[in-house]
Amino acid sequence: MIGTIKRLNLSKEFHTPEGCFIIEVSNSPDDPEASVARVRVAPGITTRWHRLTGTTERYVILEGIGRVETGDLPPEEVSPGDVVLIPPLCPQRITNIGRKDLIFLAICTPRFRNEVYEDIDEAFSLGTASQPGAKNFEGDGL
Repeated sequence: MIGTIKRLNLSKEFHTPEGCFIIEVSNSPDDPEASVARVRVAPGITTRWHRLTGTTERYVILEGIGRVETGDLPPEEVSPGDVVLIPPLCPQRITNIGRKDLIFLAICTPRFRNEVYEDIDEAFSLGTASQPGAKNFEGDGL
């Protein structure tokens, strides 16, 4: 890796099947230790339940108000300045409970790769999703 400045380019934003908009600010093989994405969730939207294999994720809340659900923790309100720590394989989703866009940075270590992402929304709805070392979840019953 060489030193560089990567600039946020709003025209690179794309919508994901998870239900949010993402801009990959920094995610490349020449910097495998971490990736940084800007995430935007529209008001009233809840992302799909998902988890990452072998990757720790951190949400750094920049704008808006959300309700995050992770692992065995009860749903928790988050606002600018909050940091959410999400270990590998931890089920997670976030809801924008405000009237403006919820915007946060998603920082992954090691860097995010598509193959580490697992959509578990349907499994949660059926009550069949599990996390190593944690209870099975049923629906939204965190």
